[in-house]
Amino acid sequence: MSTTDQDLNQHLASGDRGTPQRTSATVPSALRMMLALEDFEEPARRYIPKPIYGYVSGGVERNKTLDWNRSAFDDLALVPRMLINVSQRAQKTSLFGQSYDAPFGIAPMGGTSLASFEGDLVLARAGAAENVPMILSGASLTPLEKVRAAGGRTTWFQAYLPGDTQAITELVERVAQAGYDTLVLTVDIPVGANRENNVRNGYTSPLRPTPRLAWNCLMRPRWLVGTALRTYFSKGMPHFENMGKRTPLVSRTAVRERAQRDHLNWKHVALMRRLWKGTLIVKGILDKADVPFARDNGVDGIIVSNHGGRQLDSATAPLRVLPGIAAAAGDMTIMMDSGIRRGTDVLKALALGAKFVFVGRPMLYAAAVAGETGVRHAIKLLRDEIDRDMALVGINKLNEMHSDRLMDARGFDGVTLTKSSA
Repeated sequence: MSTTDQDLNQHLASGDRGTPQRTSATVPSALRMMLALEDFEEPARRYIPKPIYGYVSGGVERNKTLDWNRSAFDDLALVPRMLINVSQRAQKTSLFGQSYDAPFGIAPMGGTSLASFEGDLVLARAGAAENVPMILSGASLTPLEKVRAAGGRTTWFQAYLPGDTQAITELVERVAQAGYDTLVLTVDIPVGANRENNVRNGYTSPLRPTPRLAWNCLMRPRWLVGTALRTYFSKGMPHFENMGKRTPLVSRTAVRERAQRDHLNWKHVALMRRLWKGTLIVKGILDKADVPFARDNGVDGIIVSNHGGRQLDSATAPLRVLPGIAAAAGDMTIMMDSGIRRGTDVLKALALGAKFVFVGRPMLYAAAVAGETGVRHAIKLLRDEIDRDMALVGINKLNEMHSDRLMDARGFDGVTLTKSSA
């Protein structure tokens, strides 16, 4: 175990998990100024080559949806209650029969192992160590079997699937044999998005070896040695391992298999339900009209999501449609991702009907900055924020967070402003 890992373990064990313990003496020196999830992005940008960073950080077209994912939270203000005994605060959350230490997990992300050495394994191990779920992306570079072995029961698998019976059957059987309990089907990708930022930054998938790509990698020597060359010399050429035909990460001619995703429909969800004996979740729902279809086809839960602003530009922010979806869902478990950065964001999502939320890019940035140590620190930062915010809002249990603790950030309680007739 490295000195940094030993420091982090002492940091994490410095007190009860419900009590924030952030002192400069217990935080590893490399992470001492990482005070919030947003603080990981700039160091990660300096570490990751421009094409890869642009792929990870970017949205689609004008990035309107990417921006709305954050601004939706800013449109809500919290209304705290006072003189409430909040000494019994607890974040443990039961989800599909499992108990987790916080109401958030790590969202599925392609490119994790491009940004950080063994990034998929790093996230899985960090999730297991902190007892929060990590969802492995179907676009990952690490075989799903290896990630499940590293993360155990806290690791879920997220699939991109074509509307093809054979491909669905083979993938579901493989995931079951690997020991996963939870399978997440992402449904908001019938076609590839218009990611102009990838073209401008020189990113392709697979990566095409060009002088421009080589120059961008040489400009990031720490990444080149610590991630790219370390991966190549210890494991060989990375491949896309869990989605269709095995495809090398870097190739002049190879093409990733994406055929027939536009054929995928609810009949295929019903097929998955018949084949899959574990928990089945659909990710990418934004319209409450889709909820009855999910219920009728045996889906156990929904992740309200717009793919982190990476698919349809001008698609609404999940937070804005969350109340309607939660109301339509009844006892079905509703979760949310896209835009979560602060403990107050988590509480706002819970107040509007989410049972759980997932955080994406900041966890990837933390992995790039400091590996598993960084991700565990990021998890602790968010968990500490939630604990502090619960006390300040005036609640002890997460299920006490209701919409009556929210108001329009630009509104005035009891006052209706009208324009003067003059």
